[in-house]
Amino acid sequence: MEPSTPREINYLRLSITDRCQLRCCYCTYWQDWQQLPSGEILSYEELLRLAGIAASLGIRKVRVTGGEPLVRRGVVNFLHSLQRTPGIEEVCLTTNGVLLANLASALYETGLRHLNLSLDTLRRERYRQITGRDNLGEVLAGLERAVALGFGPLKINCVVLAGINDDELVDLALLARDHPFQVRFIELMPTVSPRQWQQNFLPMTEVRRRLAVLGPMTALGRGTTDGPAQIFRLPGFQGELGFITPISSHHCRTCNRLRLTAAGALRPCLFGDAEIEVKTPLRQGASEVRLASLFAEAIIQKSARFSLPPSPFPLHSSSMVSIGG
Repeated sequence: MEPSTPREINYLRLSITDRCQLRCCYCTYWQDWQQLPSGEILSYEELLRLAGIAASLGIRKVRVTGGEPLVRRGVVNFLHSLQRTPGIEEVCLTTNGVLLANLASALYETGLRHLNLSLDTLRRERYRQITGRDNLGEVLAGLERAVALGFGPLKINCVVLAGINDDELVDLALLARDHPFQVRFIELMPTVSPRQWQQNFLPMTEVRRRLAVLGPMTALGRGTTDGPAQIFRLPGFQGELGFITPISSHHCRTCNRLRLTAAGALRPCLFGDAEIEVKTPLRQGASEVRLASLFAEAIIQKSARFSLPPSPFPLHSSSMVSIGG
């Protein structure tokens, strides 16, 4: 019997662009991908208006994503304004880190403290294999700069790819021993071909088994606006380890997030392709009440959904770089 109690939907992932310098192998079919015309991407003014409406309906945490958000001009001023939106209590940024070293000081001055940085390998050639680009040096420099400035929490996201980077699990986890990072291991999503997904998918049970050599893990509690990661502390570690299991042990029953794409579509669920179009009414002069009703509709759809789509998982008609992850 599925539960019927509505969840508190208090977390919005806000994509501000579909542009990205990297071409990560797990993100989308890049050969078929077409970026949005610039005029189809929501302006900062539109994004701020929608964030304010979301806050009026209970959204307390906003994570700014992309694409790669730092490639969009004006992002620093936008983040400054977003953090001053009434009702928004926490603003976070997810970045690939390529531009972080140059922008970290300006980001810090806006008041931003919470960073998630994507890092799937510590090896230069492997980084090039996964991302299609030779930017590992810039990413590590950005991470070092963020540490020096005092960003925190500072989370490192690692997509686990069997046969590609799973021999680095311990090395990546040890970053949390030597630094106050939260290193989060993420199962590969079905955003690639079925053959590639089957070949490269590794469940978190196996990841945790391999990391057992580091010592006993003590589970930590969850905050009301936390995402899906299960967080653990290990003896002698300055930081923590996290595990995100969208496939092997999905978190649909507790998911508290909505997504707003850069194209202006609300998505109640990452796994589904259902969207509520917001951009057209917004640009046609819709009232605050009308726009709020669209967010309310998405929240109702989200609250009513507790089960994962049927297996095997379908590929998204929209790519992850377009959805905002």
